[in-house]
Amino acid sequence: MKEIFDTVSYRSSEITTKLYSTSFSFGIKALDRELHKPIYAIYGFVRLADEIVDTFHEYPKKELLMDFETELWRSLENKISLNPILNSFQKTVNKYSIPKKLISSFLDSMKMDLEKKEYETVEEYKKYIYGSADVVGLMCLKVFVGGSKKKYNDLSKYAISLGSAFQKVNFLRDMKDDSNILKRVYFPNVNMDNFNENSKRDIIHEIELDFKNAIKGIAKLPKNSRFAVYIAYRYYNKLLKKLKRTSSEKIINNRIRIHNFQKFVVIARSYIKYQLNLIQWI
Repeated sequence: MKEIFDTVSYRSSEITTKLYSTSFSFGIKALDRELHKPIYAIYGFVRLADEIVDTFHEYPKKELLMDFETELWRSLENKISLNPILNSFQKTVNKYSIPKKLISSFLDSMKMDLEKKEYETVEEYKKYIYGSADVVGLMCLKVFVGGSKKKYNDLSKYAISLGSAFQKVNFLRDMKDDSNILKRVYFPNVNMDNFNENSKRDIIHEIELDFKNAIKGIAKLPKNSRFAVYIAYRYYNKLLKKLKRTSSEKIINNRIRIHNFQKFVVIARSYIKYQLNLIQWI
């Protein structure tokens, strides 16, 4: 009768995704239906870990994260967890042969969030981005290619570029809250006092290079996921362009957003271009 509990587990991951991210949950709907459950499971897992380090300020976060990690590894070995979020995640990891090293890197970045407030070197910065974002994209890629090792290896470099671009856009968009609430600064040698138009330009150029490489890989994705990933790419590109038009002073004092109507326009235009084969993939 574990099937009922597995259903409850996947539903828990789905509810978690929909409550925490309307944009991501909408993007999942653009995937083929058989991909919905495993992608919900991945998001639910990373969301829960992220909540521990970013939100549970009145609780022993380090202990909670340690307990979470212990239960995670136990669930992967036993192929069950009484935590519904971890149960759906372990089923996804085992079904699609998601490498354990990706999970370890993700948890390492979560631990860095508990201990580090500034990333002073490029190496630290890249390590954090790889663990907090790139590996999440790689987990999803494993699902998209049905666990195929060859297809995964062929596309992984593009998934890393896309994950890095998304995360850097998030860092730039969230500079105000990251600095004022979480007391974190992710960009090396940048803080709220010295952030200016020059440093903003350098960051945006770096992101644009990531996007330029990523689009090549989106074109090579299976049809089951290509359109959904393309929508995410277009949305973040739209956000990046808005950040590019926004002054550095405004970025550090406001959280820059894409309004719901603009999101709808992005989706509609993406659909038309995709269906009419008007996308320039290179």
